[in-house]
Amino acid sequence: MTMMNKEEIKTLLHHREPYLMVDTVNEITNHKISTEKNPSMEEPFAVGHFPGAPIIPGAMLQELCTQSAGILLTKYYSGVTDYNSNTTKGHAIGVLNKVESAKYYDVCKVEKVNAEIELIENLDNLYKFRAKVTQNGILKAKLKFNLINTSDSILF
Repeated sequence: MTMMNKEEIKTLLHHREPYLMVDTVNEITNHKISTEKNPSMEEPFAVGHFPGAPIIPGAMLQELCTQSAGILLTKYYSGVTDYNSNTTKGHAIGVLNKVESAKYYDVCKVEKVNAEIELIENLDNLYKFRAKVTQNGILKAKLKFNLINTSDSILF
């Protein structure tokens, strides 16, 4: 499957603005997803990180990758047919469990960034991912992290 817009993404994720980091899904399969974020200078992180010299914080790059992986999980591993974040209850899909490694190679300006995430292992409800973030074709970060699927009771 290819291309998802923001409304389709919101069906699969519980995140909403201003914390929703994924603007577009460019490509998705059951083990890989390619997404992008096209931030504006009005984003909260752009306003405060850093005034006069805005860059995307590393934590937000991690969040872009985590949310992207969450879309993949919801689409292919939720265990719920036609999952809808607005109406489906009983499931919390893609809760961050562990950041195994995060290496940042360069700063990301407040302009379009791309994320490529790959599912590398699945152990019951634990999913291990590797990701890379690029901007203008230049590698900016590599990350490894785990997500779990669990009951949404942990959220309430």
